[in-house]
Amino acid sequence: MVAAMIPAAFAIGYLLGSIPFGLLFAFLAGAGDVRAIGSGNIGATNVLRTGKKWAAAATLLCDAAKGVAAVILARLFLPPGLEVFAALGALLGHLFPIWLGGKGGKGVATFLGLCLALYWPVGLLVTAIWLGAAFLWRISSLSALVAVACAPPLFLLTRHDLYAALALLLSALIYFMHRANIRRLVRGEEPRIGAGKKPAA
Repeated sequence: MVAAMIPAAFAIGYLLGSIPFGLLFAFLAGAGDVRAIGSGNIGATNVLRTGKKWAAAATLLCDAAKGVAAVILARLFLPPGLEVFAALGALLGHLFPIWLGGKGGKGVATFLGLCLALYWPVGLLVTAIWLGAAFLWRISSLSALVAVACAPPLFLLTRHDLYAALALLLSALIYFMHRANIRRLVRGEEPRIGAGKKPAA
């Protein structure tokens, strides 16, 4: 019976995760189609390149909120444990939204929201690591990669083994989506936050 409800959990997460808030807020801010600028990504970092800071902030918050909502809805209406499938669906929906031909964001904000909803102490720690790394290095992709890599061991340390396994899978997906960023980081060409396309030293 529980196994039969896995598709429902995944569908709830996917539909929430696939809402393209970055695209919507960029249009509302008068910046046009965010997919036509910068990296072509619909995430908050690329929305920030439009110069519309409120739209980037709103994108960040709403992309995180849809991760939170997916987990909470699964916990409210589905058997225990199925929130992991809702969480997986939410991240995949953000990365590969059917409405945009499978071209979505890179999943960092949604991942942070999922961590907060799954077990808020770990979510707060991962968010703090992300903010601290961003303040230290001023490189959005590097701070994201450091933060998501910390999530699986943090879930393990707090004895949430199932969530640790999920976080490991989601982290691998986010690293895959950041493969071009990783190549630029290795070459020292990744731009700093707020510096347009200027490479970081």
